[in-house]
Amino acid sequence: MLIKVKKASDAKSSEITPHSVYLDRRKFLATAAIAGAGVAFGAIAPPAFAAMTPQMLPGVQKSKWTLDSVGEKMTDKDPVTKYNNFYEFGTGKTDPYKNATKFKTKPWTLAIDGAVEKPGQYNLEDLLKPHALEERVYRMRCVEAWSMVIPWVGISLADVVKRVGIKSDAKYVAFETLNDPKQMPGVRRPVLNWPYKEGLRIDEAMNPLSLLAVGLYGEEMPNQNGAPIRLVVPWKYGFKSIKSIVKMTFQATMPATAWNESAPQEYGFYSNVNPTVNHRRWSQAKERRIGDFLKRPTKMFNGYEEEVGQMYAGMDLRKLY
Repeated sequence: MLIKVKKASDAKSSEITPHSVYLDRRKFLATAAIAGAGVAFGAIAPPAFAAMTPQMLPGVQKSKWTLDSVGEKMTDKDPVTKYNNFYEFGTGKTDPYKNATKFKTKPWTLAIDGAVEKPGQYNLEDLLKPHALEERVYRMRCVEAWSMVIPWVGISLADVVKRVGIKSDAKYVAFETLNDPKQMPGVRRPVLNWPYKEGLRIDEAMNPLSLLAVGLYGEEMPNQNGAPIRLVVPWKYGFKSIKSIVKMTFQATMPATAWNESAPQEYGFYSNVNPTVNHRRWSQAKERRIGDFLKRPTKMFNGYEEEVGQMYAGMDLRKLY
């Protein structure tokens, strides 16, 4: 079976490297760098691998989160799809691009259980069918202090939550990634406690910004970016970015998350983008937009404070990081 499954966030568009520069490898090498790693983005493209021809997604609608609302140009697709964190396919930044070419994403089912009225195994096509796919252009800021602007395609996580009818004792939603050593070479090594797990508070999941993404740049999600369905939470991007989701559990207690289990001194449950809370190995105060040479100040909640800040009123966000 086929699977269907101007606010404070504004910034200057003049600070983005032109598309032509990304296509010219030598120019790109001269201008791009990764904060804290000393790696030029122009050098990320590995040798040729088996071609993965992305398919355009039909009927994608525009949302209110557009390029105009972000106030910037999009980041070029090449670094977005070739420089990834997806440990199931390897710990190197280019490993997912190299190792996920034959990853099978059709058919795909998503188990939804716990404190819900309609638990079950949902075919992704049927889960998505009632909703029109929409494009949302979000500013993303990764943990390692680099950032980008990406046009994601998907449906609101809140729409799925409403559809399955959560019960009153559901305070959190836990997510799990596929755990398949045959297809995912990274899980053959005990780098993390597999399967990869993530979680949100229910009000975070219901926030209009939270997205279940099935594509980017108007195309189906590339395998290395989390096909066929992944979580996008723009004020937590780089922290809460679980990919290839196979399970959602609604529960009363705070769920365990992969990086909080692995390194609790560095990754808390909330994991908001907060420039005042340093990672143990680098500062979060500044970030470098892909293609820029100079860093810029990191904005609280990745620039989405107006949309999400009220959810954390009264909380100590240095302690509850």
